[in-house]
Formats: sequence, C-alpha cells, structure tokens
Amino acid sequence: MAFQKIGFIGLGLIGGSIAKTIRRIHPDIKLYATSGRQSTIADAYQEHLIENKTMLSLEELASCDLIFLCTPVQKNLEYLRAIKPFLREGTILTDVGSVKSDIHHAVIEEGLEHCFIGGHPMTGSEKTGLSNATAYLLENAYYIITPTAKSPQAAVDELTELVRSLGALPMVMDYRAHDHATATISHLPHIVAATLVNLVKELDDEQETMKTIAAGGFKDITRIASSSPVMWESICLSNQEQILSIIESFRAQLGHIKEQIASADGSSIHSFFQSAKDYRDSIHVKGRGPIKPVFELYCDLIDEAGGIATIATILASNNLSIKNIGIIHNREFEDGVLRLELYDQDSLEKTVELLRKYHYVVYER
Repeated sequence: MAFQKIGFIGLGLIGGSIAKTIRRIHPDIKLYATSGRQSTIADAYQEHLIENKTMLSLEELASCDLIFLCTPVQKNLEYLRAIKPFLREGTILTDVGSVKSDIHHAVIEEGLEHCFIGGHPMTGSEKTGLSNATAYLLENAYYIITPTAKSPQAAVDELTELVRSLGALPMVMDYRAHDHATATISHLPHIVAATLVNLVKELDDEQETMKTIAAGGFKDITRIASSSPVMWESICLSNQEQILSIIESFRAQLGHIKEQIASADGSSIHSFFQSAKDYRDSIHVKGRGPIKPVFELYCDLIDEAGGIATIATILASNNLSIKNIGIIHNREFEDGVLRLELYDQDSLEKTVELLRKYHYVVYER
C-alpha cells in the first residue's frame, strides 16, 4: 500500500469507522488525527487507533501521505483552507462529505486540484461519534470517488485500491452527477423523514396517541430522522440547488397520487403502488450487480425461555452455520421477529425446510 501515514481531521462515525477499518486490515499503516475535542483523541489513542495521544496541529498532520477531511461539509471547507499552507508535495487530500460541489469549487479557488480527490462512503447510521464507529461500517458499501480535472491518475488509483481493500465498492464519478444522485436517494429521504416526524408531532393530541401507537412502519421510515441536525443543516446549505429541484419533483409525485386518491381512481392508485413495489423489489436482487447477496430469512419466535437457543441447536445439529442473527423489535417487519442470515443459498434452503419441519413460521425475503 502506497499510503504509509494517514491523517484524519475529525474522528466521528465515518472518520472513526474508516480509521478502525484501516487499523484492522492494514495494521502497519500509521494513523494520526486531530479533532474538535481532546477527549476524542484520548479515546482513540487508548483504543490503539492512532499514534498521537494529544491534539496535533494542522502543520503536524500535513506530513501524512493521505489526509481525510471528516467533519461536517461546511467545516471541511474551513479545514481545507487552513491546512493549505502546510501541505507538502505528494500529500493527497480527500473528504467524506455527502455533498461534493462546494468542496470541489473551493479546491479550484484555492488551486488545490492537483492534490485533492473527493470521496463519499455511502454508509452511515443515525448514531454519531467515535463510540459508534465500527471496523465494518464500510463493508460492501459503495464509496464514491470524485477526482478533480487535475487529480493525478496514480493517486486516484491508489485511493481506489485503498477503498477496495477496506471492503467497500469504489465508484469513480463526476462530482456534479454525485450531488444530483445523492440529493435524490439520500438527502430527500432524510428531509421527508424529518418532515413526517414533525407532522405527527404537530397533529398529535395531548395524550400523544400517535406517538404511543406508532409501530414498525412509522419507525422504519423515520429512523433516519434521528441523525445529526448539525450535519443535515450543513448538507442542505451545501446542496441547496439540487435539493430544491428534487423537492419540486417530489411535490409533483405527491400531487399525482393526491389527484388519484381524490378521484377514487383505483386502477391508477394500484399502478402507483405496484410500480413502487416492483422497483423497490429490484434493488439488491440476489446475485445481481456488485452487491454481495444476502441469504436471510425471518421467522416467528416462540415466546418461551431458550427460544433462540432451540433454533440454534436445531441448525447446529444439522451442520448449518449461522452467519448472523438478530431480533427484529416489531412484528410488522417481515411478519417475523427473528432474523437469520446464512452463508449461502443452499444453507438458506435447508434452514427454511428444517424450521418448517419443526413447525416454525418462516418468511423468506
């Protein structure tokens, strides 16, 4: 690996997860960091994640081969300009922001196109901070790479190879195309989720009836409304033009279904939901595209002590290994409460057959 010293400006969920993944896969690479809080640096040092136990100055960090900008989008612009005087020849700057236009424009203004390569790991969580970072967050996630017009091809190749080695799926694309796509599939969904939560808050009664009975569907679609308000303020301001355009398209879609419901046009309403179902079901189809297939099932779990252990014993006694197991916390999701992931299609089919033999209700996805 060409990068021997990698620096991080910010060690939150994404920066911390990238650092932890590099530490897991490339233990010989030296990692350094600075952050808004000394406590974050101390925690990272205690975890043996980074080499420095006190806050590094930008001048000290600038000696790294590769530097990740991992703060909110607007803050990254400040750090970009602040570190510019200290950059040495050959150092590559990258970022992890979900908006690329602002930073690419700033890179052009600052004359840093020759040493900058944009990046955006398409992964995350509503949780934040180093404590929620994991060494597996990048696994099987698309990682968008947006070179400038002057990014050295050798550096682009090296960053791409690093990303691939971390278990992510690198995809090189133009930063403008990236911002249009993410406004649609990432930014709008967060806005919709937050809007729906605020709507329920506004319409709920004094007894908070809606909040009390809110079940799986509402919780699933609004989970991301718990994301960092600071981050989403920054994203909305940075990708303003694209987001406003997509909101207008979304309003038009809502207008169409509103008209169909108002006119009691059952056929059109059915087509609306059927089209959405067909397209949604086509995402991550097993065996199609670069995303690795997931072999999973859901089943009702008998409400008794040792229920999970019983299922595990049944599978183990038939030489079937469980890759992952988890409890779904609401019964609306897939009509089941226990999720089992197997290693391959053959194991999945045998597990389904076996559990049904023992009278478990099994749902395949």
